[in-house]
Amino acid sequence: MVLGNRPDSARRAAQTLLLTLCVCASSVVFAQASPVLTGAESLQTNILAWLTPIAVIFVMVLGVLAMANQISWGWVIGAIVGIGLAFGAPQIVAWVRDMFAV
Repeated sequence: MVLGNRPDSARRAAQTLLLTLCVCASSVVFAQASPVLTGAESLQTNILAWLTPIAVIFVMVLGVLAMANQISWGWVIGAIVGIGLAFGAPQIVAWVRDMFAV
């Protein structure tokens, strides 16, 4: 049935309903994340999942080497700062994006 054959009030109600459906459908479409962003978040999650046990073992080895006086404290501090940067990267990126309003 074509909208042109209906009375004016029924036509207006049908147009309002159609407009409402289009607005609701577009909000559902906009809620979907982009494939690139989803892939990047998945990669970040996987890297952090692999890095967590490696970082724990690395800190334990550094502690043993430092306790035995077989490593410079500069390497230990550098490794701990690097681990902190690796795990704090999402917060650092969010902070920089907020700072430059991107």
